[in-house]
Amino acid sequence: MVRIDKWLWAARFFKTRSLAKKHVEQGKIKVAGQKCKPSRNVQIGDLVNIKKNDLAWEVEVTGLAEKRGSASIAQTLYQETADSIQHREAQTLLKKAEYHSTPKPDKRPTKKQRRDIKSFKNMT
Repeated sequence: MVRIDKWLWAARFFKTRSLAKKHVEQGKIKVAGQKCKPSRNVQIGDLVNIKKNDLAWEVEVTGLAEKRGSASIAQTLYQETADSIQHREAQTLLKKAEYHSTPKPDKRPTKKQRRDIKSFKNMT
């Protein structure tokens, strides 16, 4: 058995253990549909819901590791559900469409335009 914060770090969902611990404490990580503490042990077969930024994963634990290894080893520690993959891909496509549909200026503002923008922002 491995602590959930160690497993999340070893599976490369988070860059540091402290980030993993923080997300678990904030309730963004659920094991079997329930909030948990960072010291909660995970076992093979557990369903883990992970929310990070705007993305969400639902994964089944297929392996345990206390130490962080290479990315190829980390991928063997979990299996993402089909619904989770579809939902994440839909979110990614929506974000890309949003990004491409937002207007972007042709060039940087001039010094006068920057002053005008700054004065406008200070007025509100």
